[in-house]
Amino acid sequence: QVQLVESGGGMVQPGGSLRLSCAASGIIFRTDAMGWYRQAPGKERELVARIASDGNTNYADSVKGRFTISRDNAKNTVYLQMNSLKPEDTAVYYCYAYRGWGYWGQGTQVTVSS
Repeated sequence: QVQLVESGGGMVQPGGSLRLSCAASGIIFRTDAMGWYRQAPGKERELVARIASDGNTNYADSVKGRFTISRDNAKNTVYLQMNSLKPEDTAVYYCYAYRGWGYWGQGTQVTVSS
């Protein structure tokens, strides 16, 4: 029923940009908060950015000023624009829906390396 599909990951050089997309189905997208999390090897999964149904956003300190989360309710899609990427941003990025117990996407790999 609930499905979150991420896309847009890949490899980029330091200082480059990527835009991740998360297409959602099976949720009342316009009323649900959405988030992006990431997990690097051997580390805990951490919140990167969150956007509420009214557009209110919050970010991890490590990405403030570089990443922007947005949503297009007409397309049931949430985005993460990532600029000025650093090697420390390398991780699997997961989309998350704040509905019920919560739902996760499968993740998309982002690798920042020269």
